[in-house]
Amino acid sequence: MMGDAFSPVNLFEEGGQEAKGEHARMASIVGALAIADLVKTSLGPKGMDKILQSAGRGQAVSVTNDGATILKSVLIDNPAAKVLIDISKVQDDEVGDGTTSVCVLAGEFLRHAQELIEKKMHPQTVVAGYRLARAAAYKALEAAAVDHSADSAKFREDLINIAKTTLSSKVLAQDKDLFAEIAVNAVLKLRGSTNLDQIQIIKRNGGTLRDSYLDPDGFLLDKKIGVGCPKRMEKCKVLVANTPMDTDKVKIYGSKVKVDSVAKVAEIEAAEKKKMLDKVDRIMAHGCNVFVNRQLIYNLPEQRLADNGIMSIEHADFDGTERLALVLDGDIVSTFETPDQVKLGECELIEEVMIGEDKLVRFSGCPNSQASSIVIRGANTHVVDEAHRSLHDALCVLSQTVKSSSVVPGGGATEMLMAQAVEEASKTVSGKQVLAMEAYARALRAMPMHIADNAGYDSAELVSGLRAKHYEGHHTWGLEMNSGGLADMTELGICEAFKVKSQVLLSASEAAEMILRVDDIVQCAPRRQDGQ
Repeated sequence: MMGDAFSPVNLFEEGGQEAKGEHARMASIVGALAIADLVKTSLGPKGMDKILQSAGRGQAVSVTNDGATILKSVLIDNPAAKVLIDISKVQDDEVGDGTTSVCVLAGEFLRHAQELIEKKMHPQTVVAGYRLARAAAYKALEAAAVDHSADSAKFREDLINIAKTTLSSKVLAQDKDLFAEIAVNAVLKLRGSTNLDQIQIIKRNGGTLRDSYLDPDGFLLDKKIGVGCPKRMEKCKVLVANTPMDTDKVKIYGSKVKVDSVAKVAEIEAAEKKKMLDKVDRIMAHGCNVFVNRQLIYNLPEQRLADNGIMSIEHADFDGTERLALVLDGDIVSTFETPDQVKLGECELIEEVMIGEDKLVRFSGCPNSQASSIVIRGANTHVVDEAHRSLHDALCVLSQTVKSSSVVPGGGATEMLMAQAVEEASKTVSGKQVLAMEAYARALRAMPMHIADNAGYDSAELVSGLRAKHYEGHHTWGLEMNSGGLADMTELGICEAFKVKSQVLLSASEAAEMILRVDDIVQCAPRRQDGQ
């Protein structure tokens, strides 16, 4: 009998695993394709939604077709699938839209690379071909972009079209004209800033999506004015604070006080009260007539402020306080020793307004004219939440477009254009990379096919017709999904931001190349807890 001398050597601790070569690559590609297939049905103007149900208490349900939201919520074990989830997150943070496209495109690149690798082509050759193809595609995309930033009327039209195109694949598709106007007006008020914190979105159930509106001149705070205070105030000097205002009860934690009579306790309480009232006097010394605090304001200081005709608003949540200070152009104050160094916020008018069943506080005539509030109404929480996500995508894309103002035609036109450019470029290459470049072009053409499939049309017929159009030189033609035909995208006003498209192309290519270069997956042994 031979001993164990020839048994395989195990490098890893018990429970550790390794997948090598072909096996590792297949595991990566299959995982990435599964993720791409999960979201590809929600691509395009006729994409479907997904219901996500959490496993926690209450089993919260959300209905969405936003790629990043879907992928964020799915727990996944496959390492390559995580790479795809990460690129969709980056896409969401960077430009806000195109989260589904970037996953689906990366999946298509891998699907076509897999066929080549199965035919015994080396992954490095595929990657080299993909890099050549990516350069050609990006060049064609840049050439197709138009920039109207010099002509403000045309540029505004471009922005409206981009907003409509972004919203047409979301829940807001029926009311996209209204929401495109809202989003463009809010973004143009930012005057080139990409700080979307200045646009506040307030969600209220009730009414329909059509009842949503933009409050261009005012800032809405989702709070109520304190009891007994004036409910309306003009020429406001606002002190925004973050300070405890609840010291009218004894707060001596962790210390023992021995007293020989109840009167002594009363003395301590009276001292606490006096401390609180002194603090209120110091606040009033700033010369403000409105006091907004992030923390609670107890009855005693509230009454003292009301007696002096000062409006108080308590519990302005943290985002609310930060945003309010930004809008009113004032400081957030925590100590009140130096009134001369504190910059008070200003606005023309503060009043209570009703939205649906709820009262909100409206600040109008604010000095920071970049700020605005959007109120979203809807039938129920799910609709309002999804409308918020969709509108946020549109706002992100628009604020990026204001910065880099080029636009490209939508509806799959740019993908067909890039595929044709890659095929043209492949004719000058004389190595095996040609096969990879052709695969890259086929992967790009798969995007319009998915858009047509999701709408229930015959994708093979539409895409081959579109390909012929592009070979004739009509590079702005794309898929028109309302009638299921081909049309000139610039005439219909279906356009997308160049920034979004280029980010999708580059991120998807890089992620696919990264996954293709993997030939070994090592999983560590799980950490053991004591006694297990």
